[in-house]
Amino acid sequence: MSAGGAKRARALSTTALTSARTASARGVGTLLAGLTLFAAGAALGALARDPAVLIAGRGVSGAGAALITPATMSILMHLAGPQGRARAMAAWTLALGLGGLAGNLGGGLAGQYASWRVLFAAMVPLAALLVAAVAVTTPRTDRSPHSSLAPAGTLLLTGGLFAVLFGIIEGPAYGWTSPRILLAFAAGAVLVALFTIVSLRSRAPLFDPRVFAAPRLRATTLGMATGFFGLFSLFYVNSQYLQGVKGYGPARTGLAIVPLIIGMALVPGLAARWSAHPRPVIGGGLALIGTGLLGVSTAGAATPYPLYACWLLVLSAGTGLCMPALTLGVVTSLPPHQAGLGSGLGTSAREIGAALGVAVTGTVLASHGDLHTGMAPALRVVGLLVLAATVAVTVGYGGTGKDSGPTKPAGPAPEATGTGPAYERGETALGGGVR
Repeated sequence: MSAGGAKRARALSTTALTSARTASARGVGTLLAGLTLFAAGAALGALARDPAVLIAGRGVSGAGAALITPATMSILMHLAGPQGRARAMAAWTLALGLGGLAGNLGGGLAGQYASWRVLFAAMVPLAALLVAAVAVTTPRTDRSPHSSLAPAGTLLLTGGLFAVLFGIIEGPAYGWTSPRILLAFAAGAVLVALFTIVSLRSRAPLFDPRVFAAPRLRATTLGMATGFFGLFSLFYVNSQYLQGVKGYGPARTGLAIVPLIIGMALVPGLAARWSAHPRPVIGGGLALIGTGLLGVSTAGAATPYPLYACWLLVLSAGTGLCMPALTLGVVTSLPPHQAGLGSGLGTSAREIGAALGVAVTGTVLASHGDLHTGMAPALRVVGLLVLAATVAVTVGYGGTGKDSGPTKPAGPAPEATGTGPAYERGETALGGGVR
């Protein structure tokens, strides 16, 4: 992962949870702020004259993206209502797939025929158009009375996640046993432990850690991390393989990656029809991701592209199948007014899984010297880990006894977790979660 990508990953994950409580309360305002930040970061990147400024711009855009994701989830949960959640998550995943398709094609074309600055510059008017559209079309609702910024918890959790992600991302570069990396992991563990203590003692924490007593929430967050662990392992080597081994140019590489997006765009609609049975959908999707990685690991210089594209389609179909159900599972494992928090947890799980995927793949590649000899063992290791985690996710998801429906989170304080008689009676219905 590039330095810019590492900074952006840390910004996304560390901002996601800390913005989630605000996103749940002021979804539209947070979305507008996120779009504005994203545009500002893109403009900074387009004008950058040195790597430090470019990295800073990517960090600002990453922070904006981390505000956007929980806000969109909270707004979608409100607008869709209980009966439309599965379709809303399918549409959300479809949007991700189409965005990835446009990004790959645009990036490849710009890389070969224009300048990389064009990509960043194009985001500015697009974000401005989205700001205008959101301001005009998206309804506001009352602020949730359960919202709070929890400054102490915010700082502790942000610092802890930042330290852990720094260790994961930079581990292959500095060595896993180097003092810098060991210190980062130790600092992360201490800060997260302090966050847990502070949150358990607070009357209105950022979120109550006891929500993870719910088996379904544990399973869905693990599943989210597992899926992105596999995907980003592939992302790390995919372009290198297509350009360095197959000899494709940037534009052709952008086209060659299209099969990886097709399943993400087409399968979620099918998965929505099976939303009443999320357990096999999640297990099957994650299993396809693991199987696809094992298939891609067999690719070499002589591998025909159609065969390689078939394995990309397997991965893509698995992603499109399981991600809507996993996202919905995280959100519905919490009370409705905490939809933004659920999205923040999902975003953090995705970013941590992505960072781990890059770190594990990079470490295995480094031990083999180059991409030609290291790609196959790296993807085999990741594929087998994904399949092993799939078993844990599938078993854990069934721990609630029913195949569908939200799980009541654990925790003694109704004002902190949304549980208790009011939640059970449905008094915290959708509509109090966004503004």
